[in-house]
Parts: sequence; C-alpha cells; structure tokens
Amino acid sequence: MNIEQWGEHKLIMSAMSDMIESMDKSSQMTKMISHVCNSGGKKIRPIMLMLSSEICGGDSKKSVDAALAIELIHSASLIHDDLLDGGLIRRGIPSAHEKFGYAAAMLCGDFLISKSIELISPFGTNAIRDFGRAGMCMAEGETCDVKSVEGTFDEGNYYECIRKKTASLFAASASIGAYIGGADDEVAGKCRLYGEHVGTAYQIVDDLLEYMHVQDDKKSTHESMTLPQIYLKHMSHEDAVKRSIEEVEKQVRYANDILGTFDPCGSTDKLVQITNHITIDMLP
Repeated sequence: MNIEQWGEHKLIMSAMSDMIESMDKSSQMTKMISHVCNSGGKKIRPIMLMLSSEICGGDSKKSVDAALAIELIHSASLIHDDLLDGGLIRRGIPSAHEKFGYAAAMLCGDFLISKSIELISPFGTNAIRDFGRAGMCMAEGETCDVKSVEGTFDEGNYYECIRKKTASLFAASASIGAYIGGADDEVAGKCRLYGEHVGTAYQIVDDLLEYMHVQDDKKSTHESMTLPQIYLKHMSHEDAVKRSIEEVEKQVRYANDILGTFDPCGSTDKLVQITNHITIDMLP
C-alpha cells in the first residue's frame, strides 16, 4: 500500500509544510517543529479523519485543518511521551529532548497543542468536544502507563490504559471527520467506535513488536507493561504471543464490521486498507 500517493496524504503533508513555512525562520521553535513534523510517520490519524469525513458525505479538502490539528496534538503527545519515558530514539532519529534539551522539547509540545486548538476551533462544538476529550484521555492514559510496572497491572488495567493513551485519538479522528462530513451523533458514534477498535489493535501490535524485540526505530529507558507480558504470567511465551495476535484480529474484525455498515466506496476501501496496514500486516 503506497499511502504517500493518496490525495489525503498529500493534503496533510502540504498543510504541514505551509504551517512550517509561515513560521519565523530564525526561531528555535521553528527548528524544533520542523524536526518533529518531518521525522516520518504515516499520518494515519489525520488521513482517517479525512476519510471518515468522506464516507459521511464530506470533502476532505474542507477537513484538512482539523486533520492537521490531530497530527499536531499526536506529535505533541509523542514529545511528552519521550520526556516521560526517557525516549532516546523516535522513528529512527533523536527524540526532541535529545536534540534540543528537555525544556525546549516540553515547550515545543505545548506550542503544538496550542496550535492544534487554534486549528480545530472553527469546526463546531461536537468536533471541539471530541478533540478536547481525546487530549484529556491521552494524558490520563500516560499517567496509567507510567505506573504500569508498579504493583498489580492486569488485563483490564491494560485495556483501560491503551483505550485512553492510544485509542482515544484514533476514535476522535474518526468521529470528528464524521461530524465535519455532516453526520449525526449516531453515525459519528459508529465512526468513533471504529477508531477505538483500530487504535486498540494498533497499540497491541506495537506492544507485541516491542516485546519480541522486532522494533529498531524506537528506544527508551522506561518500560511499560504490555499485553504479552501480562499473559506470560499465566502461560508460555508462544501462547502469550498467540493470544495477543488473536486479540488484534478480534479488534480488527470489529472495526471492519463497522465499516461494512457504510455504503461501499473508495474511502471505505481506503479505511479497510489503513486498518489492516497498521495492524494485521504488521504482525510478526
């Protein structure tokens, strides 16, 4: 899947480039923003927002600022995540605080959050509400993640943690896109649930790859409790991996079943491709 050739990907990359180009070139903040925003990543969440808008009758060009807001708050969360975890490498390059220092990285994250609020503000109460709730959930999820290696952290705790830390922004991406496309609360709720299932599956895959030492583009000094580690307390390594994969497949099945309730079109096909690309296709 060559996602870089999709129109939605080109729109978000162009919007990001325009934002950086409009900033003061002599500013240290501009250098940090450029480093963070040009560090790679598939831009899945903003593309999901635009595609969700399209399946609800909207035009992706009209949702691009909201999509950029999603990407910026996601980037801010990665900066703050690296600060909390002692992250050294992110997407194969030095993390923001490794390159610019802790204080500068924290302020860069704050700037990105503020910019994301400016970008989402014209899109109405429902979109702003879901955006704000996602930001709060992400922060709550990180506090849970930081404490995951202390005391008793079971399967229920894990799912609550990743629902907030990761799945919440996927869910908001889909629901905000739906609202921008003209959807009512019921349809936006379906999109929100779709995004939550995708985000849950994505995080389990990410944790599984880390558990199996497959990832080589991310390095940190802090370890979080992962699903296979929880399973490992009660079963063999092989069964823990198998069970984790089954959980991914279940979440993906739920997500694709929801997409099946929408009229088939190019945008629903792309959402299915994205879902599989960042979950099933990544499994070891």
